[in-house]
Amino acid sequence: MPKLNQIIAVEKGVKSKSYAELTEAHHAVQKAALLSGIARTYQAKDEEGEQLPPESTKVQVRAEEVLRDISASLTRLFDVTATKDATNCVARANVVVDEQTLLTDVPVSYLLFLEKQLTDLHTFIKKLPVLDAAEAWSFNDSADCWSTEPVRTLRTKKVPRNHVKAEATEKHPAQVEVYYEDITIGYWTTVKFSGALPAKRISELLERVEKLQHAVKFAREEANGTTAVDQKVGDKVFGYLFR
Repeated sequence: MPKLNQIIAVEKGVKSKSYAELTEAHHAVQKAALLSGIARTYQAKDEEGEQLPPESTKVQVRAEEVLRDISASLTRLFDVTATKDATNCVARANVVVDEQTLLTDVPVSYLLFLEKQLTDLHTFIKKLPVLDAAEAWSFNDSADCWSTEPVRTLRTKKVPRNHVKAEATEKHPAQVEVYYEDITIGYWTTVKFSGALPAKRISELLERVEKLQHAVKFAREEANGTTAVDQKVGDKVFGYLFR
C-alpha cells in the first residue's frame, strides 16, 4: 500500500490531468458538427442522367463515449482524493521538542496549521523592539518595565557680569564689558523607561519558535508516512451518474 505522502505527491498531477480532459470533453460536445454525420447516395432519373458518387460524413464525437472517458478519468481523481482525505483522518504524530512530547496525536491538518502560525510568529518576534544597547537597563518592578539608573544633570542660568576694562578717570568714564556666566540653579534627575525587550530575550524566543517549527515539520513528515487508507469511490459515483 502507498503512503500518505505518495498519495499527496500524485494528487496534483491526477487533478490537472482530469480537469484538462474534462475541459477538452466539454469543448468537444459543444461542437455540433463533430456529433453529426450523414450518408446520401444519388440515383439519376434515367440511365442517361448524370451519375454522382455517394457522400458521407462520419460522426466524430459520441456523447456516450465521452461520458465513459470522463468517468474513467475522474474516477482516478475521486479515488486519490478520497484516499488522501480518509488517510488524513487517521494520520497523526507527536510533536517532540528536546526529547519532550509537547503535543500528542496531532492530525496532519493541524500540523499544517501550526506550521503557518509559527512562521507568522517568527516574523512577529524578529520585529519586536530591542532595548537600546547604549544604556544599562534593569527591570523596574514598580513600573513593570525596564529602566536605567538615575542620572543627575545640572540646570544652569546665564547671569550677566561686568568686566571693567579701564577704570574711570577725570576725563573718561570707566570702560565696562558685559559678559554672561553659567550659574547652577538646580538639578535634573533623569530615569529612562522602556517597554522594549533585551536582545537576549528576543534571541531566546526565536530559538524556541525555530525548535518548535522543526519539531512540527518532523511530525508532519512522520504523519505523512502513514499507510494510505485505500478508497474506491469513483466507480460507485459514476456508476450511479452515468448508468
